[in-house]
Amino acid sequence: MSEVSPADRRLAGQIGAHTKWANTTDRTAATAAARAALEQKFLNEADGDPMRAASVRKAYFARMSLASAKARRKSRELTVQAKVEAELDALAAGGVDDVA
Repeated sequence: MSEVSPADRRLAGQIGAHTKWANTTDRTAATAAARAALEQKFLNEADGDPMRAASVRKAYFARMSLASAKARRKSRELTVQAKVEAELDALAAGGVDDVA
């Protein structure tokens, strides 16, 4: 049995997600249980205090935002690095005389 590549696995997941949402008439109802569970998680972490739960929620989403910014920054740096390496490879393949 051959292994499925990460790209194929991701594509299969995307197909499944799009199919699920295409067949869902009430998206709000479909996600209600998950949203309620997340709110309950924040309340549990705050020992039932809604004011503290709001701060726990804000901290959670701020951490997610920071992680997202770091990932975007890293992706951008890798893209720039790949472009520079491609340019250097092209210059090396063309010879030194092409550099002007």
